[in-house]
Amino acid sequence: MASTGRGWIRGRLGRAAALAAAVALAVTGCSLADRAERGTTGAQQERRSPAGSQPAPADRPRVDEGWPRWGFTHTGVSANNVNPGFEQDVARRLSETPMLQNQHIMGFGALNPEPYRGQYYWEDLDSRLNLMKESGAVPVITLCCAPDWMKGGPEGPTEGSAWGEHLEDAPYPEHFDDFARLAAAVASRYTDVKYFMVWNELKGFWRDHAKPADYKGYTELYNKVYEAVKKVRPDAKVGGPYLGFDSNKGGDSELRGDWGVVNQHVLDAFDYWFEHKKGADFVVVDGASPTDAHELLPDEFGALEKFAAVTRWLRNKVGDLPVWWSEWYFVPEDGTTWPEPKRLAVQAASMIEFARSGAATALYWNPQTKDGACRACLWDPRSGAETPTGRLLADFVRWFPAGAELEQVTSSDAKVRVLAQPERLLLVNTADAEVTTTVDGKEYTLRPYEVKWTGR
Repeated sequence: MASTGRGWIRGRLGRAAALAAAVALAVTGCSLADRAERGTTGAQQERRSPAGSQPAPADRPRVDEGWPRWGFTHTGVSANNVNPGFEQDVARRLSETPMLQNQHIMGFGALNPEPYRGQYYWEDLDSRLNLMKESGAVPVITLCCAPDWMKGGPEGPTEGSAWGEHLEDAPYPEHFDDFARLAAAVASRYTDVKYFMVWNELKGFWRDHAKPADYKGYTELYNKVYEAVKKVRPDAKVGGPYLGFDSNKGGDSELRGDWGVVNQHVLDAFDYWFEHKKGADFVVVDGASPTDAHELLPDEFGALEKFAAVTRWLRNKVGDLPVWWSEWYFVPEDGTTWPEPKRLAVQAASMIEFARSGAATALYWNPQTKDGACRACLWDPRSGAETPTGRLLADFVRWFPAGAELEQVTSSDAKVRVLAQPERLLLVNTADAEVTTTVDGKEYTLRPYEVKWTGR
């Protein structure tokens, strides 16, 4: 998860001479017929619900028409950081199935956007937003993190050590207004960006998760940013609190299941923000299916129920507000590695949980690197070719956008999980063995951990 204790640092050189510095960006985490059928999702057409309209069905959140639901966050190295030909190849492939793409304003692939008070550096954000435009994305910006001078550091380009030591620091309260002005400047510059998430995992507001977070401080910052962005861009959609729903094996909390217990401090922070916010167009959370102690309860597939349980808990609280997952993780961050078929099966099963529970949006944290193998990346960092992970994400974008009509279809063998809509079936074998099952009146034999897409 992109936070202290789960974050990661990558080195990078700034391109502008005035800002050249050795930096470390917190960025870790780190069929042909079907492809020919892929088209645009119509994600930018809006649906406005008439007053007094009935709530959307449980599996269909109230969102814009054709909302793709799925997308990813750019991290320290992305397609724009290699060469123009590589960027064009990746953008062209992504444009076959347009999806949401998210970028932070500082860190995660972007240098300090305001090194001196009132003096802006937009080159990195411009580059990432251009990549989004080239690839037909629905663009999203995360309003994090803060320039050094807003959090006790000096003015000027961020020094190398400051990236690793202070990127996740929150701005001081006396600089909340300054950060809100920066957020408004971002919104004013990027008028084709409609969606803005405020901050990231309460960074700097919650250093010890065994104690309550400074949710009052975060909410004050959120409200200033919300009002500043809405003042210059009334059309903008703003959401928060981008809160990590950490869980443990035990504990005293109302939100629990076989997968564990959500930290009560998380629920307290969310409740305070929700009660005291000036407004919100969507709510944002993130989380992992493993517990904080890297446990998978009761197992790697059973633990995924956490995503559905948290989504249902949120939807019961927030009514019609769309629920966004800004990040989600399903592999323990203790050095655990799985064979690629298993990793893909667990990822597909996790996305089934989001779709069934009515999450409006889920953004994959793309652990892109500049060279070397990267199984979890959306494209090969050496060739730009689509990876199985990228193909899985694109298939979900096409077949299960937020407005998809889900149908109740079961498998005769419980080891095979199924997600269905009128035209398409997704089958995921959760067993490390071949399984034969009957689904929708047809018999299928799946290889160990096979993820299978088929027509109906």
